Amino acid sequence: MFIAKNNCSEATALNQKLFNHDLRLHANAENVVVRPFNLAWQAKDAEPSRTERMLERIFSLDEAQVKRELAKVFRDFGNRHWQTRDIFRKRFEDIKAHSNFGGRNITQPLSELIGAYFCHEYSYASAALMNPSVTLHPDQSGMGDGWQRIIMSMRAVGEGHISSVAFREGVVGPNKHFSLSPEPPTFTAADLATGSEMLGEGSVSVYRNKDSTLSGTVLFPITDAQKNGLEDLRLTRIRTDDGKFLWVGTYTAYSGREIQSELLFTDDFRKFDLVPMSGKAAVNKGMALFPKKIGGEYAMIGRQDGENLFLLRSPNICEWNDGVKIMEPRYPWEYVQIGNCGPPIELDQGWLLLTHGVGAMRKYSIGAALLDKKDPSKVLGRTAMPILSADEELRDGYVPNVVYSCGAMKCGPDLFLPYGVADSSIAFAFMPIDSILKRLV
Repeated sequence: MFIAKNNCSEATALNQKLFNHDLRLHANAENVVVRPFNLAWQAKDAEPSRTERMLERIFSLDEAQVKRELAKVFRDFGNRHWQTRDIFRKRFEDIKAHSNFGGRNITQPLSELIGAYFCHEYSYASAALMNPSVTLHPDQSGMGDGWQRIIMSMRAVGEGHISSVAFREGVVGPNKHFSLSPEPPTFTAADLATGSEMLGEGSVSVYRNKDSTLSGTVLFPITDAQKNGLEDLRLTRIRTDDGKFLWVGTYTAYSGREIQSELLFTDDFRKFDLVPMSGKAAVNKGMALFPKKIGGEYAMIGRQDGENLFLLRSPNICEWNDGVKIMEPRYPWEYVQIGNCGPPIELDQGWLLLTHGVGAMRKYSIGAALLDKKDPSKVLGRTAMPILSADEELRDGYVPNVVYSCGAMKCGPDLFLPYGVADSSIAFAFMPIDSILKRLV
């Protein structure tokens, strides 16, 4: 179990109240999707292009050979994916739009075979599954008293250390009950929405297939700013001015050289708008949005200097500038830097903010702070010791000595906390909220 290893009696008392669920989610190389295969590594100024040369090879096949090769593809991959023919046909249309087919008659089998040559299997969570966030599901029908249907987002890391966003649906309820819906047998990547370029520079819309479950949908990088990863989505549900609910997530887009803070918007988890933030504060990782406006403005917890926590306010949810520093490293377990572990959680007593601290040997631990409800720039208290850190038995992984979360939620008297373990797997804990509040100093 993950507990804080120290000699502080108060921390020990808190650890005894921590309930770790038996369920653990691990990286799984068997979870694969079909992705476009791009021949980007061709010689400069080559004529014809490598794509055209490969097409010529495929065109050299007669009809019988085309059918035989296509049959081999479906034998090897048809049962591993969903709507494989449609995927191949769509990929063919992408290639057709950028290639010269010279007036050739393209039969359906030939189009599908061409599509197959320009696709590949991608194991999106083969390297790691980590940094979860949890929020209420849009559909709460049939839930009894104290029960809540949830959506959890996860950072999945695959070949090339590319990060994507995966989801799981589940329920939490009284007496620390928690369960996840089973994974579907196949997984699909969200598709680029037609006309999404009209959203604005760097913005795109993607949608999950109408027949695909959310638990079987993966959001992959699309824009140049995102091409090396969508990292650490922090989801929160906010009530809009017209009384409806909108789910907004903050995440880091990584190009391979630079990072950029972006926003995910959805009202149904079927269509997702991915929109870059602007402003001086949108230059660092780990921004977390409050679930409601404060004083008529949006509010955000940020760490634009990479070390301390700031309260940011803005009338525009996409533009964030200078904020007010509200917390800096105070205790040894957070001397290197502090950050947030997800959006603030509204309590009667104030805003409960989960934090992470980095201490000696780059060990990550999770703590908590309470912010004033009307003026969150006022810190009412913070934990002097971590509420969660790695013990001797479960500290090893891709990045050792790390516990990290991108968002928890209130579940009755408890805090339900999914958290990443050593940047390798995901664990789940419940903790009485009053036990956390009693440890604030």
